[in-house]
Amino acid sequence: MKIDTNEQKIDEILTRSVSEILPSKKFLQSELTSGRRLRFYIGTDATGTSLHLGHATNYMILEKIRSLGHEVIFLIGDFTSRIGDPTDKSDSARTQLTREDVVKNTKTWMEQIKPVIDINNKENPVEVLYNNDWLQKLKFEDVINLASNFTVQQMLERDMFEKRIKDGKPLYMHELFYPLMQGYDSVEMDVDVEVCGNDQKFNALTGRTLLKRLKNKEKFVVITTLLENPITGEKMMSKSMGTGVFLDFDANKMYGAIMAQADENMNQLFVDCTRLSLGEINNLIKSDNPRDTKMQLAFEITKIYHGEESANHAEESFVKTFQERGVPEDIEEVDVKEGDFLVDILLQSDIVESKNDFKRLITGGAIKDIDTDEKILDDKFIVDESVRLKIGKKRFISIKV
Repeated sequence: MKIDTNEQKIDEILTRSVSEILPSKKFLQSELTSGRRLRFYIGTDATGTSLHLGHATNYMILEKIRSLGHEVIFLIGDFTSRIGDPTDKSDSARTQLTREDVVKNTKTWMEQIKPVIDINNKENPVEVLYNNDWLQKLKFEDVINLASNFTVQQMLERDMFEKRIKDGKPLYMHELFYPLMQGYDSVEMDVDVEVCGNDQKFNALTGRTLLKRLKNKEKFVVITTLLENPITGEKMMSKSMGTGVFLDFDANKMYGAIMAQADENMNQLFVDCTRLSLGEINNLIKSDNPRDTKMQLAFEITKIYHGEESANHAEESFVKTFQERGVPEDIEEVDVKEGDFLVDILLQSDIVESKNDFKRLITGGAIKDIDTDEKILDDKFIVDESVRLKIGKKRFISIKV
């Protein structure tokens, strides 16, 4: 396959949404302009059913690499998921998943990422691999041999491990094996480049060490920018904080979730999550009307995943609902039996995340009958007739008995 060595394209790929390249950007540029076909990969653990815009940033980079003619791998960490990477929880071990959990979580992943990466391209398709295929075959002797390449001190240098120890929190033995397992992925797949977020830098460098020692092969690590609020440092894609924008959201929900992002997040979301040029983004950010700029951002991202027509409809619905204080035309409808508890209906419809979330909304008077404008203040409210509800500022549901 002919490799595209256009220096301008390569420089943009290695600059936009990229925070660091190891061992150096210049070295990787020279490899990419040499005409040699490289083997890239991105790994994602199957810890949830929904991928988010932070994941998509990496997949968009992978697609640009694939379009140059290089070999790309989308690795699903169906084995490493079951060990649990402690990256996102510094004070406790992450719950270990079962094989059944992992299979369920990844069921719709390919559909979720199709809008940003041409998985089934006829000339250069994406190779989808699962690390359970090789990690579950390792014998204990193999694991011991892999572990002999590192010292305990090296493993404990990981920031999350250091914090756990400093805070007097437990650090479990199986967690020390996570970097080792992810590192071995690079050896098994014989890759040239790993693309990952900064939170995976330690694990990626573990793979770089193993590949060098076991195969005497250089591995590049391309570290992408994390979607973080530039003022607070908080993650933009936090499900627990209700700020995530997930790839399986419908058009209206995706548009609304982007509009709910803090204004200071707009620049990075434009750069990392849209296909607009940096020049176009710069002009939009300079606009004197941040609301219209954010609406353009919401439209561009929603268009990628749902098409222009759906993005236009989502924008119209948002304007009617929130700027004109109306009710969406395509309000979600659910059929229930007479006598069902409202809390159970909202939980099953993913309108609220938990019973505590429901009680908080009830206490705050945030659940209202759209047609009567009456607040529902009983946390044991029973639905005995059809009702249309507004929950909080941007959630709606039509319950039909």
